[in-house]
Amino acid sequence: TMGNWLVNHWFSAAVLAAWLGINIFLFTYYFLFFDRDERYFYTRAILGSALAWARASAKCLNFNSMLILLPVCRNLLSFLRGTCSCCRRTLRKQLDHNLTFHKLVAYALALLTAVHTIAHLFNLERYNHSQRATDGSLPAVLSKMHLQGSDKWLNPIHSNQTTVEYVAFTTIPGLTGVIITLALILMVTSSTEFIRRNYYEVFWYTHHLFLVYFAGLVIHGIAGLVRGQTEESMKEVHPHHCAHYLMHKDEDCSHNCCKDPEFGSIPAESWKWVLAPILLYIFERILRVWRARQKVVVTKVVMHPARVLELQMQKKGFRMEVGQYIFVNCPAISLLEWHPFTLTSAPEEDFFSIHIRAAGDWTEHLIDTFQQQKPEMPRIEVDGPFGTASEDVFQYEVAMLVGAGIGVTPFASILKSIWYKFQQADQTLKTKKIYFYWLCRDTGAFAWFNDLLASLEQKMAESGKADFLTYRLFLTGWDTNIANNVALRFDTPTDTVTGLRHKTIFGRPMWNSEFAAVAAAHPRSVVGVFLCGPGALAKSLQKSCHQHSSLDPRKVKFYFNKENF
Repeated sequence: TMGNWLVNHWFSAAVLAAWLGINIFLFTYYFLFFDRDERYFYTRAILGSALAWARASAKCLNFNSMLILLPVCRNLLSFLRGTCSCCRRTLRKQLDHNLTFHKLVAYALALLTAVHTIAHLFNLERYNHSQRATDGSLPAVLSKMHLQGSDKWLNPIHSNQTTVEYVAFTTIPGLTGVIITLALILMVTSSTEFIRRNYYEVFWYTHHLFLVYFAGLVIHGIAGLVRGQTEESMKEVHPHHCAHYLMHKDEDCSHNCCKDPEFGSIPAESWKWVLAPILLYIFERILRVWRARQKVVVTKVVMHPARVLELQMQKKGFRMEVGQYIFVNCPAISLLEWHPFTLTSAPEEDFFSIHIRAAGDWTEHLIDTFQQQKPEMPRIEVDGPFGTASEDVFQYEVAMLVGAGIGVTPFASILKSIWYKFQQADQTLKTKKIYFYWLCRDTGAFAWFNDLLASLEQKMAESGKADFLTYRLFLTGWDTNIANNVALRFDTPTDTVTGLRHKTIFGRPMWNSEFAAVAAAHPRSVVGVFLCGPGALAKSLQKSCHQHSSLDPRKVKFYFNKENF
C-alpha cells in the first residue's frame, strides 16, 4: 500500500519532504551557528544554549510565515490549475491539498512559537539574573557594559528593579511577541472542524487576526535586543584572547586587550521573508474584490423541503466546471462574510445554481431574506468559481461517487453534466459507468436531490441507457415509522422513502464488498473514487482504494479524490 500511496501522491510526498528538509536544515544550521560562532561568545556567556534555541526557531518561524499565505491564494491556485490542465492528473490533483498544507504549516508555526517563547523566557530570566549579579563573573561584568556608554550594552536589561513580566510587556519584541502568540492561539483554536461547520462566522472573523500576526511579525525584531560582537571589534579584541581580561581590568592597561568589546544588534529580517507573499496576497484580495463587484442576477429562487434554498443566478463571463465552488456574500446580511457553496448546476446550463441548507446564523438569515418575497431581490455577490477534485471525474472510465449528507451537492452538477455530455455524444467523456452512493441521516434532505435523480433515471431509461448509472441510497439514521412503512410496502417497484427505482438501504455501506464488486465488474479499469463528506469516511475509502488496487499496472486501480473546504 505504501507503494500505491507514493504512486498517487508522489508530488505531495516530494513537497512534504522538501518542506520538512528545509525546516530541519534551517533549524540545524542556525542552531549550530549561534551555538558556536565567535561573534556570539559573549552573548552565550550570559544566555547559554537558549540563544541558539531562540534564533533557530526564529528562522523556521520566518520560513513558515512566508509559506502560510500561499495555499490560501485561491484565485492564483485556480489560475495554476487552469494553466496546468495539460499536465498530469496527479499534479493537478495535488493543488487540491492546499488547505491540508496550510494547516500543516500552521501547526509548525504553533510548535515553533512554543519553542521560541520558552527559549526567550529563559533568556530574559538569565539577562535579569546577570544584571543583578555582583560576583565579578563574566556575565556580571558584561551586564554592566551599558555604564561605559549608551551603545556599549550587551544585556538589554539595565535596571536591577525589573521582572521578566515587565520586560515582556514593555519592550517592542516582548509586547509584539505576546500579541502574535495570542493571535496565533485564537486562529488555531477557532479553525477546528467543529467550529468551521457550526459557527463559520467565528472562524471567519477570528482568522482575520492574520493581519495582526503579520504586522506584529514585521515589527517584532526591530529593537534588536539580542546582540553580538561587531566585526571590527572582533579584529581588535577577539574573545579567545581577551575574554578573561574583561574580569580583571587593570587601571594602567598596556596589552592588546585593553579596549572593551563593541556590540551590534542582529538586524530585523522577518519582513524580507514575508514581503513577497504579502504582496501576492494583496493582489489576490484585489482580484477577489474586483470579481465580486461584477453584477449577479438571481434568475430563480426555489424553496425545497427541509429548509433548503436553491438560487439560480447569471453573471457576465461566468464559466464553470463540474464540481467547482463559489464564495457568496450577501451585503444585506453582512458586508464582510463570504461563505463557500458547491455549484449544483452543470456547465451546459445557461445559469449557475447553489443549494443552501440552514446551518448557522448566516444561512438562516439568507433563507429568511429570500422567503420574505420582497419586491426587489437582495443583492448577491459571487467570487469564483474555484476548482476542486471533481472536475477530473470525466477522466476515469469508471467513477465511484460518494456523497454524505449535504456533501451530495457537487454530484448534482456531475450527474447532470455527464447526462448532457452523454446526450450530445461528447468525445471528451471517457466515463462508461457510474456508481453513486449517497449516505444520509434523514429523509428530509433527500427531497431536492431526489427529484434530480428521478428525472435522470427517467431520461436514461427513455434513451435505453438505464445501466449507465447505478446508485445506492443509504439511510444511516432511521426511525421505526420508516421501518414499518418499508415492511408494509416491500414489494412495490419503487422505493418507499424516495420513490426511486433503486431501493434505499438501511444502515451504512460495507465498503469492502462494494469495492470488490466494482473491481470484479471492471477488472482492467482505472476507477476514480470521489468523496464529499467527513474525514472518517475519507480514511475508510482511502484504505479500500489501497486494498483493492492491483499492483499489476494492467489491472484495476482505484484513485481517491476528496473535496476540500
